Amino acid sequence: MRQTGNSIYNEFMEHASAKSREQIKANWERIRGRMAEAARNVSRPLDKITLIAVTKYVGLAEMKALIELGVRDFGESRVQDAEQKVKALAGVSVDSPLNFHLIGHLQTNKADKAAKLFSTIHSVDSLRVAQALGKERLKTGLPPLRCFLEVNVAGEASKFGLPPQLVAITDVLKQAAALPAISIKGLMAMAPHSETPEASSRVIFRRLRGLLEESNASGVYPAVMEDLSMGMTQDYDIAIEEGATMVRVGSALFE
Repeated sequence: MRQTGNSIYNEFMEHASAKSREQIKANWERIRGRMAEAARNVSRPLDKITLIAVTKYVGLAEMKALIELGVRDFGESRVQDAEQKVKALAGVSVDSPLNFHLIGHLQTNKADKAAKLFSTIHSVDSLRVAQALGKERLKTGLPPLRCFLEVNVAGEASKFGLPPQLVAITDVLKQAAALPAISIKGLMAMAPHSETPEASSRVIFRRLRGLLEESNASGVYPAVMEDLSMGMTQDYDIAIEEGATMVRVGSALFE
């Protein structure tokens, strides 16, 4: 007998222990408290900052626990993994829609599925990717796909992203402006892993914020970009202090 999304979802939920749900709740409350403190430090409203729960290494049971806590935004790194979860959660009744964010590198041959599955793509690292997403999203008849340009601010060879130069960003923005099926909302970056993120991450986030301001001032994109996707488990509070509107937190939720 073929399983529906709800039956798969319920099967996964049978394996969620009360202990694991309580631990996730405690972690979530601690993270929200830390987010609130960081927002207060710079007089920012907490409700303007979105927590994206990075669920690439966990299953539906953990996602259900987060949904019950009010989390509606989930980050996935692989299109094929997200596809299974989106299908399984399609029948879940919630007060507001679940939003899936692609935070990992996107190959253009996966653009057709990505354009249908995700509400937001955080990893547009080239004009080619933007064009592929725009072409595929146009076929769906859905509203414009929210996108972030990924910038490799730290210049790490192992990371994807545009170079942290205004001309590189505005070159993509100029041509993305002609793609009606995508909407560039802002910039995304990842800071290098560090045991001392205060020293290493803050300068990265500050530079990304500066690039966003410079890009807006250039006027090459027809809409003002207001969002910064930056900050992970090691440094999301620092990112909030530097202007992040979306933070991506995974391991701190499930440790």
